[in-house]
Amino acid sequence: MRVIGIDPGLRNLGWGVIEMEGSRLRHVANGILHSEGKDLARRLLVLHEGLTAVIATHAPQAAAVEQTFVNKDAVATLKLGQARGIALLAPAQAGLEVGEYAPNAIKKTVVGVGHADKVQVQHMVRHQLPGVTFEGPDAADALAIAICHAFHLQSAARMNAAQLSRAALGTSQRRRA
Repeated sequence: MRVIGIDPGLRNLGWGVIEMEGSRLRHVANGILHSEGKDLARRLLVLHEGLTAVIATHAPQAAAVEQTFVNKDAVATLKLGQARGIALLAPAQAGLEVGEYAPNAIKKTVVGVGHADKVQVQHMVRHQLPGVTFEGPDAADALAIAICHAFHLQSAARMNAAQLSRAALGTSQRRRA
């Protein structure tokens, strides 16, 4: 299964695509979409078109986006929220379900510590995806988001398999009785 992670940003929107094969992860691609200028609508359009093209090119089956944290600058938070809207919209338009994760949840999943710094996150992403070269810090963050989502998808699949196994065992025991 192919997973795209998206690190929303208005100036730099990071993306990273990985592939899951059982418990193995493999790097597919990563990059950063850039928008410039003062026209907010135009910048959002550039991000949407770019992310739509990335999704069409790499054909992921699942997507994940980092949740926005609120900071002291309300205007900056609002603009980041609009970029996050693009990060949610583009995969939804492609028919993908989108997972959302808080920054601390991503760090805890990838590093094991919820308050890890960027260097620790990048180290663990390199460990999980040997030979990866990051297009930049935002792309590294996006790969961490994809890894986090992949781990959650694997856990959900194991839970479903265990529940089906228990249900089948219960049915066979009832038939014997």
